Formats: sequence, structure tokens, C-alpha cells
Amino acid sequence: MDVIRLADGTLRVPQSLTSEDGRLIGNAYVELRPGDPDYEQWLPESLTEEEAAERRRRWAEEDDALEREFLAFKADQEGA
Repeated sequence: MDVIRLADGTLRVPQSLTSEDGRLIGNAYVELRPGDPDYEQWLPESLTEEEAAERRRRWAEEDDALEREFLAFKADQEGA
């Protein structure tokens, strides 16, 4: 999950909630506004909504290429 910077400067920071034994209960975003104590910590790694969408698109394209490469390798192994 990415830190998303909205047009008004608000950051949406991912946060996970876990149980005492470490099991994941859920994932959510917490909104931080300029002036919030942790805002400056998260700002450098934040992405605009457009940048996050572009990153997801590129990853999907790269995943497709990697999957094709794996399937070709698997076919070679089965044919050997």
C-alpha cells in the first residue's frame, strides 16, 4: 500500500491492525494533514493519486511479461 498525497496536501497513510498474537485483522488508511505530528515523516515517500495509478499500471504490465517468461520456462522444463 502506498502513501497517497491528495490535492489538498492530505496524506493517506496505510495502517495495519494486528491481534496480540500477530494475526492481521485489517488494513486501512489514516489521513494526516499538514501540521499533524507524523506528516513530515511520510511526505517524502508519498505519491499523488495519478503517480500511484501509473505505478499499479506498470506493475501489471511487468507482471504479464514475467508470467509469460515463467510459462515459457515451465513449458521448456516439461518438454525436457
